[in-house]
Amino acid sequence: MAKRAAKRATSKSTKAKRKPTPAARKPIRKAAARKPAARKSAPKRAAKPAARKSTAPGVPAWPPQRFTVSHLFDGDFVGGLRSYARYRDLGTAAATGGRVQAHVIRMIPPVTDEVRKAHYHDVEFQLVYVLKGSMTTDFEGQGPVTMRAGSCWIQPPKIKHTVLDYSDDCEVLEIILPADFETVAL
Repeated sequence: MAKRAAKRATSKSTKAKRKPTPAARKPIRKAAARKPAARKSAPKRAAKPAARKSTAPGVPAWPPQRFTVSHLFDGDFVGGLRSYARYRDLGTAAATGGRVQAHVIRMIPPVTDEVRKAHYHDVEFQLVYVLKGSMTTDFEGQGPVTMRAGSCWIQPPKIKHTVLDYSDDCEVLEIILPADFETVAL
């Protein structure tokens, strides 16, 4: 048996030194591997959702998220952050462990001096999409911008702004990170 092993070792080293000719470079057929017998396993249980790993250094991982659905019912619009608006919570704060807030905001006419107060939001991210009507806002460094149904904008963190006007039917979708944030009046 030792002779066979020595012979194999010698033939391997000689093959490694020889350069194969183009004809010798044909693919080698391997013997079919045996498939292992199928294992019987216990029925699968629903796994608990795992926290998602953060891709950026210093940013904490996302908490486990849960499935949520929010259907439109007019009775879901309630008072909230501002007296001149009604809010419909879309359930994202509860579903994301407070990481994201999404709500639909219906502005209440008429536009008053309370609406026109300069302020900023202490957030990581804020996106606003106009669903109905229009809104004019003066953003620091940008000037007044009028957004209409279908307009979308991102407000960088702490950008100072003032709502100047909105239509009687103005309705916007707002998505904010984190769900719990502070509005600072100027």
